[in-house]
Amino acid sequence: MTTPEFDFKAMIQKDRDDRVKRVFESTFLEYLQLVKSNPEVAVLAHQRLYDLIVAKGTEVVRTDENPRLRRIYGNDIIKKYAFFEEDFFGIDKTIMKIVRYFHSAAMAGEESRQVLYLVGPVGAGKSSLMEALKKSLEVAAPVYALKGCPMREEPLHLVPKHLRKEFEETLGVKIEGDLCPVCRYRLKNEYAGEYERFPVESVGFSIRSRKGIGVVPPVDPNNQDSSILTGSVDISKIDLYPEDDPRVLSLNGAFNAGNRGIVEFIEVFKNETEYLHTMITATQEKSIPSPGKGAMIYFDGVIVAHSNEAEWNKFKSDHTNEAILDRIVRIEVPYCLELNEEIKIYEKMLSKSKFRAHIAPHTIEIASMFAILTRLSPSNKVDPMTKLKIYNGEEILEKGMTRKIDIFELREEAPREGMTGISTRYIMKALDTALSESENDCINPIAVMESLIKSVKELGIGDDEKERYLRLIYDTVKKEYNKILEKEVTKAFIHGYREQAESLFNNYLDHAEAFVNKTKIKDKNTGEELEPDEKFMRSIEEQIGISDTAVKGFRSDVTAYMFFVMRNGGSLDYTSYEPLKDAIEKKLTTSVRDLSRIITQAKVRDKEQTQKYNTMVEEMKKNGYCDHCCNVILKYAANNLWKD
Repeated sequence: MTTPEFDFKAMIQKDRDDRVKRVFESTFLEYLQLVKSNPEVAVLAHQRLYDLIVAKGTEVVRTDENPRLRRIYGNDIIKKYAFFEEDFFGIDKTIMKIVRYFHSAAMAGEESRQVLYLVGPVGAGKSSLMEALKKSLEVAAPVYALKGCPMREEPLHLVPKHLRKEFEETLGVKIEGDLCPVCRYRLKNEYAGEYERFPVESVGFSIRSRKGIGVVPPVDPNNQDSSILTGSVDISKIDLYPEDDPRVLSLNGAFNAGNRGIVEFIEVFKNETEYLHTMITATQEKSIPSPGKGAMIYFDGVIVAHSNEAEWNKFKSDHTNEAILDRIVRIEVPYCLELNEEIKIYEKMLSKSKFRAHIAPHTIEIASMFAILTRLSPSNKVDPMTKLKIYNGEEILEKGMTRKIDIFELREEAPREGMTGISTRYIMKALDTALSESENDCINPIAVMESLIKSVKELGIGDDEKERYLRLIYDTVKKEYNKILEKEVTKAFIHGYREQAESLFNNYLDHAEAFVNKTKIKDKNTGEELEPDEKFMRSIEEQIGISDTAVKGFRSDVTAYMFFVMRNGGSLDYTSYEPLKDAIEKKLTTSVRDLSRIITQAKVRDKEQTQKYNTMVEEMKKNGYCDHCCNVILKYAANNLWKD
């Protein structure tokens, strides 16, 4: 079968024609008519980036309608921006601060004259956030600039100062800035001061071509040349023109390139302080030095810098840096601390790779658990795994009590949480290693734990920290996985697991409601009125350690919560109330533990055991396991879950 021929020529020609239609080239006079009909074409850089962010859509999340988010954020208003949603997870508060900066700057607030500075640990997403902003400019609509201007500057700079007020009222825009030396010279010498004849063109943004996007990497302290920032004097033209002639200027520095767009400072504080002084005028006065002895040049751009916290602390501790510090809006970019969101990060990264191996259930979850556990600070109130679950929005009760553990108290204990620990890159490398070494095109939680142990042992950190990480894998992650796996095996063993769970849930609700309201239960078969079954309720409550003195409060809480859900139009099932869900699942696990242990560990099975084992395997395969990982997982379960 031959592949049908595709008309590549037509596709190329269509793209070329579309680009031609988008190209604008005319005089300043025609540009004025364009601004009159659409003032938004003349917005400043901060406004442009803010508009690009919000144009994709904003969702205000009502935490009162989402119990999980309410447990994480309380009554805070959470905004989610579609601009970031496909690539960034678990840092909603950080993204809200970034957008707030752009919003305030777009309104010509103080932020419009300050540097946006992102600080955080390696691999937290600082560079990725930066790339998202730069790439948004590349696909944005072109801006209009004076043709041939090395600064790609706003054409409205041509309007003389004495006419600006009148032009502003007519056009409905605020005119800010002055002509660069090159365009001022051309206006006088090429157009005899007749600015209405000056040509205007549409220009796009490009990272690689340095059009509207300037990047400043760390510079060798012994070779710091300000020309990287503001351009230089072209010595090849010194013999042709006077020293103060604008034609000798080569305006190709990062600030020149980033005018109308964005200037990025990578690892900003690795540079000497003197090298950064250009930031002071670029932010506060919106002007940058001209190379040589020329006048200051107007600059309209977003300055974004980023570095790690150690460099920030070192820079901040020097009081001579106060002038720069006063012009910085500092936003922390911490590691993700929500398990559900951390899992999405690796799923996204794996989907973009060429690995196509089967990934057993809970594999990425286990890797994500380890990552987050390394980032959490120890607490006297809860153990690390419980803290992880609370930060993930799960409802956790104090042992034997009905009081819920307060997430905000835990956060107050550790204000710097998320600024240290294992990076997403590190975990991704461990997953890549497990995938590369897999001989059966399949990885599972056991293989990933082994990969993590190996990589931690090779990690260049202190012995105490290395020992802590290994303990987290052996004592915390592995134990939690054993609980998860036992639940998986239980589900596979019990035919109609959910139905049985729902049955236990509904029965418990009936008895708890009768207990709280001091009424009786009506037997569905005989119609007889019976007292609430205390023994049945305690058999479930004991699974999560509810003490005899706390049962009354627990039953009242469950009943009140269920009525709240029903009043608000929600649906009830056994997963509705996290502590009760946990108790029911533990109850079901306990009920088949002996049977599952005997059948899984058996070297030789009788006919009935073989049938049950095969049924269990088929059920696990329906839940996402392949033949290979199912075999590995069940052997692991036999050797680790039910030790006598």
